[in-house]
Amino acid sequence: MPQDLKKTSRPFQFKQFSIEIAQAGMPVSTDGVLLGAWAHLVDKGRLLDIGTGTGLLALMCAQRQHDIDIIAIDVEPTAYNAATQNVTRSPWHNRIQVLQQDFVTFLPKQMFDRIICNPPYFNTGVSSNNLQRASARHTSKLSHIVLIHHCKKVLSKHGRASFILPTEEGKQCIQLAENEGWYLSRLCEVKPNENKPVHRLMFELSVQPNECQYQHLTIRDKHGYSVDFVALTKDFYLKM
Repeated sequence: MPQDLKKTSRPFQFKQFSIEIAQAGMPVSTDGVLLGAWAHLVDKGRLLDIGTGTGLLALMCAQRQHDIDIIAIDVEPTAYNAATQNVTRSPWHNRIQVLQQDFVTFLPKQMFDRIICNPPYFNTGVSSNNLQRASARHTSKLSHIVLIHHCKKVLSKHGRASFILPTEEGKQCIQLAENEGWYLSRLCEVKPNENKPVHRLMFELSVQPNECQYQHLTIRDKHGYSVDFVALTKDFYLKM
């Protein structure tokens, strides 16, 4: 099975890079790998990774597209340190800049063509006792409406932003975005297996009107990992 489905403090080895988790708020997750592989990237331009954590999404995007420049930001010092370490050890350290930065106060000199973000999930519920993990999982420091509002300020005219959220939080976030003048351009409903309901939404928002592309992904079928899941993640997971 992919290493991220196990609890481990050891480095997480992908095919072309590794992730040292250290004290970052969240370990490498299947959600993150899905989003990093699914998000639509430009052939050339600038990408912003919001709440980079260990730097996973920035590194995946750098592997996928060699002609994009990436800025990865995180307000938490432990996450910033972990991402800096992981990026420095990667083949793409010259194209990824890691900043310890609060997204709400982030004012870039140039707009971005793409944004990618595995945002805080939960609007309610008990926060983790681990402060870094709680910050990564809950919206107390960055609500979805603030996230969506500020994303629009830093995107170029034809920019797009990709996210992953649990089903209900994802639906709420999409509605908030549409109320703010965004357009849904891609939506992928993710099921853990054939017998379970949709538990994650991957979605892309555009600042320009468009026709939405709808997709479905089941992670496991009766044979193990599904053909679609393997096809999406095989460039990253070692054993795919």
